[in-house]
Amino acid sequence: MAKIVMKFGGAALGSTEQIQEAARKAIAEKDKGFDVVVVVAAMGHTVKEMKMMVHQLTDDVSKRELDAVLSTGSQLSSALLAIALQEAGYNAVSLTGWQAGIHTDGMYRHARIDYIDVSRMEEHFTQGQIVVIAGEQGIDEEHNITMLGKGGAETAAVALAVSLEAERVDMYTNVDGVYTADPRYVTNAQKLQEISYDEMLELSNLGSHIIHPRAVELAKKFQMPVIIRSSLVESVGTLLKEEVEMEKNLVVRGVAFESDIIRLTVGYDAFSNASLADIFTVLAENRINVDIIVQAIIDGLKPTVSFSILKEEFAEALRVLEDSKLSLGFSFADFEIGLAKVSIIGSGMASNPGVAARMFDRLRRENIPVKMVSTSEIKVSVVVPQDDMIKAANALHDEFNLEQALYI
Repeated sequence: MAKIVMKFGGAALGSTEQIQEAARKAIAEKDKGFDVVVVVAAMGHTVKEMKMMVHQLTDDVSKRELDAVLSTGSQLSSALLAIALQEAGYNAVSLTGWQAGIHTDGMYRHARIDYIDVSRMEEHFTQGQIVVIAGEQGIDEEHNITMLGKGGAETAAVALAVSLEAERVDMYTNVDGVYTADPRYVTNAQKLQEISYDEMLELSNLGSHIIHPRAVELAKKFQMPVIIRSSLVESVGTLLKEEVEMEKNLVVRGVAFESDIIRLTVGYDAFSNASLADIFTVLAENRINVDIIVQAIIDGLKPTVSFSILKEEFAEALRVLEDSKLSLGFSFADFEIGLAKVSIIGSGMASNPGVAARMFDRLRRENIPVKMVSTSEIKVSVVVPQDDMIKAANALHDEFNLEQALYI
């Protein structure tokens, strides 16, 4: 029997009414003849409450115990959804991450999936059951509960679909698809019928929080179709796939933006001390994501390396750098706050020169200063003052005629 994996985020499970709605969607797929796996995240308020309780007890909680506590959030969601399905007359069972066979490495809070043993899920399918899995979690080789970190439930959903050889993954979110820009802030943003994995990966990395980059990377690697659809209304959604038809020949197909960007600058007394490999190896070992990187080596001035980082990772990055200051050999670290990143994305940019120049010219005409730049074959990102973020996003959406995108 064909299989389908459905994923519901915490915002889609915030009340018993929403849980019942998720159950109805799962039942609809079961009635079509699919074996159904539902992956759920923790309800948002439960995570906040659990963290508050932990910090009332200690400011120095062990990572192992924190993962054990936080894992109960998605377990609660999965059990409640299974109960709702049973109440509707369907055979359903809830499973924790380890019961579902999700095996991970031992990195608490940021674990990565090593492999999935689907044998237990297959047994439940033979009994006609809808399987509801607590996302965001797994178990390491020492049998400790581990949390997958940001995007964990989405990544688990794709990994489960790959392991089960499912037809597709349906990601239920609070939006009805992928738009050319965030419609809450950008006038005339349009919904896309399809988007390539590469374009979605760039959008996700550059500020679109519809689906986590980890999940997109996994879907691309195994060519797993993913549909982004609404948990609130009935909609067709947006299909993620390898290649899409260029919609009305648009070179740029999306604008993304992200606030609370910090530019962190590390300075050295001499060029001989400045090792890009060393500094970014240390940050990577601590799973701190660095984005735009600029190295400045000018005669008569101390060499510096600047990079952008998210506000939420800033404190950890400073701690890691300070702990490694002696081995890294830098003399000072400075930072600038109040910044944002605005990006344009499109597969057609690779074969169309002049896109970046057009972007910079429009920002110049809008009197928006550009502080850092990063490019790839299918995107151009700029760091600008945060106060100019929305203005820049609207200007670029207009500049590249994205209101003409084919939409439904």
